[in-house]
Amino acid sequence: MNTATTPKTPALRRTSLALLAAATLAGGLTFGAGTAAAEAKTSAANPGVHCLWAGTGYPQGATVAAGGQTFRCDTDRGAASWSRGPAGSTRATVPNPGAYTNPTGLFSAGARQPGTGYNDYCVGSQLIAGNEDIYQVVAARDGQLLWKAAAPISEWAFDANDTRPGPSSRSVSLCIDGNLT
Repeated sequence: MNTATTPKTPALRRTSLALLAAATLAGGLTFGAGTAAAEAKTSAANPGVHCLWAGTGYPQGATVAAGGQTFRCDTDRGAASWSRGPAGSTRATVPNPGAYTNPTGLFSAGARQPGTGYNDYCVGSQLIAGNEDIYQVVAARDGQLLWKAAAPISEWAFDANDTRPGPSSRSVSLCIDGNLT
């Protein structure tokens, strides 16, 4: 083995690795810039996620009216979300079927609906009818969408032709130790 070339080998390796690292870094920057440009073009063509209201999608920035209030389609932590606007005497511009089932796939977070029998619950042996409140869609920590009581039903402005939620079909006999059975 030639001892004159042995010390040069580690230096050559370091130089090669440095060049490889520089090329990789440069390639990564070029790739990242290309990706950002592609994302910018994509987002210009598709302005983001859509908010759901009664199963219909609305683009970011769209405003709807329901229950005497306006709602604007926004995002919250990257997810579609309705933000409440001012209350007024605005007629509903969207269907309002009520909080009759799991909101996933039907409503985005922030949407509000009159409560129904779906929202009935028990406190001890007392039945609390779901139709006594307005329910809002909220996202749980795991991302699951749920209805949560947000206001008394007296704050929902029903249009003249709206169907109001009927009384619960459940009775207090279904409340056992605070659980609805």
